[in-house]
Amino acid sequence: MKLAQPVPQEVMQYVAEYFSILSEPMRLKLLNLLRDGEKCVQELVEATDTSQANVSKHLKVMLQAGILSRRTEGTSAYYRVDDPLIFDLCNLVCDRLAARIEEQARQFRSLSLVGKN
Repeated sequence: MKLAQPVPQEVMQYVAEYFSILSEPMRLKLLNLLRDGEKCVQELVEATDTSQANVSKHLKVMLQAGILSRRTEGTSAYYRVDDPLIFDLCNLVCDRLAARIEEQARQFRSLSLVGKN
């Protein structure tokens, strides 16, 4: 049986930082809006019903992480998902959470049947 090699601290830190990017609900909302393709900042502001400063802050974090890419056209900035694997990761997590919720629902239903005539 082969033992797992220790992972260097720097690698662990990098992975933790990547996951922390996805721990913010607004970033997940923005990613979902960008799932269908490129959008300008103003479209994202309107769709999220928040300030431009807030949207821009979150877009910048994801841009720096390599999740998004940006282009400018005139005075507008357009963002798109540059790493489509991010959706695979999100889908895995959502599927896992859905399975857990379904299992909890089964457990609650079985409890509600106990003692009923």
